[in-house]
Amino acid sequence: MSLKYIGEILPALFNGATMTLSIFFWTIILATPLGILVSLGEMSKIKPIKWLVNFAFVLNYAAYFAEIFRGGFQSIDKGQFEAAKVLRLNRWQTMTKIVIPQVIKIVLPSIGNEVINLVKDSSLVYVIGLGDLLRAGNVAMARDVTLIPLVLVGVIYLLLISICAFVLKKLEKHFSYYR
Repeated sequence: MSLKYIGEILPALFNGATMTLSIFFWTIILATPLGILVSLGEMSKIKPIKWLVNFAFVLNYAAYFAEIFRGGFQSIDKGQFEAAKVLRLNRWQTMTKIVIPQVIKIVLPSIGNEVINLVKDSSLVYVIGLGDLLRAGNVAMARDVTLIPLVLVGVIYLLLISICAFVLKKLEKHFSYYR
């Protein structure tokens, strides 16, 4: 029963994992840049911009990323901006060539934590009835009265999180030249 059974339920679990990865992908793609913009807007001296970006905190992950990036931006020494001014770099050049690469190096560990949380939190869509990995495992478990599907769900989540951790370590190593 065990190997044959695993072979029978794996396609449903992989379909659920596809939904989980889709939710993960779109959330990370949309929440990360929004988090950067919100963190910059939150530091703005223009009140309507500050008010508008505070509204973005209803978007859970944008809020997390905003706080992470805000801390990263605030950790950059003012001398970096002064040096860029001496080099006659405009604001855009200063941010893209000097500041943001340093911020990314600083915030990568925190971003890594949120990425891993996002993989785990994607299972919350189960509550609203989307066919994610956890739902597929629960359906198979209830139908077949065995815990094997949930063990496999755990293994798949472990694999996804391990891949994320591996990619994040590579990114941290890539950005390690900023000290």
